[in-house]
Order: sequence, then C-alpha cells, then structure tokens
Amino acid sequence: MARRPANSGGTIARGGGVALGEAVFRSLCEALQAGSYRAGDRLREEEVAQRLKVSRTPVREALGRLAARGFVAPAGGRGLIVRNLDISEVLELYAMREIMEGAAARLAAEHASAPEIDALRDIEQAFVEASAADAAEMARLNRAFHEAICRAARNRYLDNASRELQDWIALLGPTTFTVAGRPTTSHGEHRKIIDAIAARSGDKAEQLARAHIREALRCRLKLLQKQ
Repeated sequence: MARRPANSGGTIARGGGVALGEAVFRSLCEALQAGSYRAGDRLREEEVAQRLKVSRTPVREALGRLAARGFVAPAGGRGLIVRNLDISEVLELYAMREIMEGAAARLAAEHASAPEIDALRDIEQAFVEASAADAAEMARLNRAFHEAICRAARNRYLDNASRELQDWIALLGPTTFTVAGRPTTSHGEHRKIIDAIAARSGDKAEQLARAHIREALRCRLKLLQKQ
C-alpha cells in the first residue's frame, strides 16, 4: 500500500491556468520528492483520483507521463509500481548530477546577486540548526540550497534539467543524511561552495560542487549496501 502524501487531505488547485493533468502530475512528482511514495509502492488510478478529488482522466494522463519518464512501471494486476533504480542507473544519475551541480555553481559565481548569496547563507544556517535526528528536514533544506544555486545560475535549461534530476533522486529512498557524519561534512562542503560563489571564483565553485556530489554518491552507495 502506497504511503499517503502529507497533503493527502487537500485537492488540486485549479487556478493559475495550469491544466488539471499537469497539476496532478506535479502533485505526484512532489509526493515522490517528499518520500510519500517510495520504490515498490503501488499507484492505482482510482485511489489517486479519490485522494486528489479529481476525475480519473487527468490521473490517467499524469500516470502515463510518469511511466513515459520511467518513474513507474506496470505492476501485476491493476496499477503501476514506483521503480527501484539499479546500481548502474544510480551511478549514471550521480555522474550527471556532478556535471550539472558543478555547472550551476560556476554560473552562480558569475551571476548571483548579493541577496541571493545571503539567502544561501540563511538556508545553510537553517540546515545547521535542524536537528540531526530530523533527516527529512535536512534533506528538504538541502534541496532548497541546491535549487537556490541553480536559480542564481540564470540558465532556464539547466534549471529545468536539475528539477527533473531531483525527481529521479527521489526514487532512491532514504536521504544520505542518515549516514553517520554526513550532516557535518555536508555543511562544511556547502559553506565552502557559498564562499567560492561569493568570491566570484567560478573554477573553485565548480570543483567544490563536483566534489560535494562525489561525496554524496559515496554515502548513497553505503546506504545501498545495507539494503
């Protein structure tokens, strides 16, 4: 049985000119990112429609888009199942993430405004203040940190690609902040990246960002070994 997303009591917002199928699709992607759905969970058209209080047509459209992107696969009987990435896919995912995060940090060093750099420091301070026992909150702040760098890069194509990559990362399960010592080392890595961006050092920012993702991969592989 799939976990009920945290906002399961709500309905899909119909304002803003967003097509209903798109709204359902984004809701499901957000549920994946939040960990409400995990690898192996089943998604049934009727259950999703009831939860979001919409008809089955936009749900069918949204589930079809998830399947086309490879996030879900047909399950025995009715419904779809959230995919579990194999080790080769994990390595490919982190290889691409290293390239993209490095590029984002380099571009942010060129384009980030002073308020954006201050915002990065604020996010990182919130990360430090988050309880080490609350890995989910640390993961949320970590996503906010990387999204802020990507926005500061001023490249809409990089931003869009990074958002899609985050959807894939959501399929990996538990955050790497559950690995002993990772919150502390991640904070140090984040701080150095911010300092390089503030110093307008694109080369250094890219090198640090890429090293940061390689360390995240090392922790991810540790988690996978325990499964």
